[in-house]
Amino acid sequence: MKAKDLTVLIGIIGIVLMMILPIPSWLLDILLVVNIALALTIILVAMNTKDALQFSIFPSLLLITTLFRLALNISTTKLILSDGEAGSVVATFGSWVAGGEIAIGFIVFLILVVVQFIVITKGSERVAEVGARFTLDAMPGKQMSIDADLNAGMINEQQARERRRSVEREADFFGAMDGASKFVKGDAIASIIILLINLIGGFIIGMVVHSMEFADALSTYSILTIGDGLVSQIPALLISTAAGLIVTRASSEGNLAEDLTGQLMSYPKLLYIVAATVAMLGLFTPIHAITTLPLAGLLAYAAYSMGQNMNRKQIAEEQLVEEKQIEEVRSPESVINLLSVDPIEFEFGYGLIPLADTGQGGDLLDRIIMIRRQCALEMGLVVPVIRIRDNIQLKPNEYVIKIKGNNVGGGELLLNHYLAMSPGYDDDSINGIETVEPSFGLPALWIDESVKERAELSGYTVVDPPSVVATHLTELIKRYGHELLGRQETKMLIDNLRENYPVLVDELIPSVLAVGDVQKVLGKLLREKISIRDLVTIFETLADYGTYTKDPDILTEYVRQSLSRQITQQFSQAGETLRVITVGPSLEKKISESVQQSEQGSYLALDPVSTQTVYQRLTEQINRLLQSGQQPILLTSPTIRMYLRQVIERTMQDIPVLSYSELEPNIEIQSVGVVNL
Repeated sequence: MKAKDLTVLIGIIGIVLMMILPIPSWLLDILLVVNIALALTIILVAMNTKDALQFSIFPSLLLITTLFRLALNISTTKLILSDGEAGSVVATFGSWVAGGEIAIGFIVFLILVVVQFIVITKGSERVAEVGARFTLDAMPGKQMSIDADLNAGMINEQQARERRRSVEREADFFGAMDGASKFVKGDAIASIIILLINLIGGFIIGMVVHSMEFADALSTYSILTIGDGLVSQIPALLISTAAGLIVTRASSEGNLAEDLTGQLMSYPKLLYIVAATVAMLGLFTPIHAITTLPLAGLLAYAAYSMGQNMNRKQIAEEQLVEEKQIEEVRSPESVINLLSVDPIEFEFGYGLIPLADTGQGGDLLDRIIMIRRQCALEMGLVVPVIRIRDNIQLKPNEYVIKIKGNNVGGGELLLNHYLAMSPGYDDDSINGIETVEPSFGLPALWIDESVKERAELSGYTVVDPPSVVATHLTELIKRYGHELLGRQETKMLIDNLRENYPVLVDELIPSVLAVGDVQKVLGKLLREKISIRDLVTIFETLADYGTYTKDPDILTEYVRQSLSRQITQQFSQAGETLRVITVGPSLEKKISESVQQSEQGSYLALDPVSTQTVYQRLTEQINRLLQSGQQPILLTSPTIRMYLRQVIERTMQDIPVLSYSELEPNIEIQSVGVVNL
């Protein structure tokens, strides 16, 4: 056990022993002085803290000091009642501090008790109660604000965790202070009771046990009782004041002294008014001018000095800002800072600011949180922080989505309207502003809220502007997810998997494959919208086949076959027939014969005429399926799947290309078209 911990334990045990064992007067004098010094230390620390959490131990310390003070009262009571004396400290407070008069001592004691019990303690108790209630009520809003800052890129994950912990500590602190304030209140009541016990009990014991005269007993025990009361109430008053300072102070950049001088002395013109008022009190009232005029002159001089200091400070700050701006322009670091590119950016015109402003009812930040969760669940991709900013160069209602600094999508929104997408036939009764749905390029209308219900009854799909943005952003993340997964992001996924599967990860990386090789395979899966959430299966497959080949294309095909159950469920519903476009024998043969080998691996060298023929005939089949409302899916043999994907990737990126080995054996497949040369 550390020395500090042992000291605290010994101190607590000593407090308990003080209540049981008799304490000699010389030791009691030392402990009473320690109590005063401890109270001074606490109030000075409370005055110099910038934030209540810097003195988070205060509620527990308040209980310990109250217990210590109670033990001192018990010890002094035992000495007063048994010996008729309680050491030099109590005697000094009873005679010298009270001015040698019993009545003065009683009055001073009562004033201290009233100030502590009614003024300070009562106010601190109420402030602590309200502070605890408001702190707990504000916790959800603070947590949402932290999440919003995290999603906007203003803070990182570590800073977000620290802020959440600070919010929790703040709630715990004010909750503890709400209860700890009752200690101070009870201590004030106990002081009055102990005073009466010492006075009445001492008077009776002095006359009965010690055979003292009435006047001697009254004088002796009154002075000792007053001394005991004063020597305990003064530290109690200091600690009560410290409690009030802590619960009434808001978080600031400075301590109490800095805040007092900085805020009270920030208005020199007001000090001139105060100086004039004090001077008039001496000139036009019976108050002596010799009392008020020096104070008025001092206030006027302070106001003049503060005004001069504020002017000099303002000029110095302006010069410093100008120098910093010039230095930033000249320094090479300012150019370096411009080189960083955000993975995802969402920029919008000033007319769309209400979308992101929670004060105006905007919930875009909350929707972005849900988008990141959705992408993690559906794709296994940890979407990086999405930078949100307004751009005055855009049209008021325009927005742009960027991936690594390049525009990948955008559109225009009408905030007070709804986007109605046609059910496939025109309804002349629905009037609106013609537009194109940005995610899928479907014809749509911007309609007023007054016709929203009628449009829904007519079969239109009606969504609000935030939903339009959320859908567009989600689709673009799915389309460009492979670009968002770099080596650093892959390393994060690997580290997360290693926590539960260390043997698997250590076998694969780096002895079999490098992080870059794994990243290429995961990127190819994401490029074809295959979820990488099942990293265990993916890594097991890579560990099995990575010793035979390092070609990412071939490894990806092996992984796809291992994910056959996932791929089957992704493209077909349970119990339904999977309708596909199959590849004819002539086309399969042509593609197989066009595969060339090189040092970097295999590649497809299909002649332009054959490529154009494939495009033409595949387009015919796809259009036929789209007109009948079916999802086009290409099905081919495993040997040419990746090469056929390369053929159609540029023009038909959204068309899935599957192989027979990627589908479960129990699924029913129906060919609705054949592509041949």
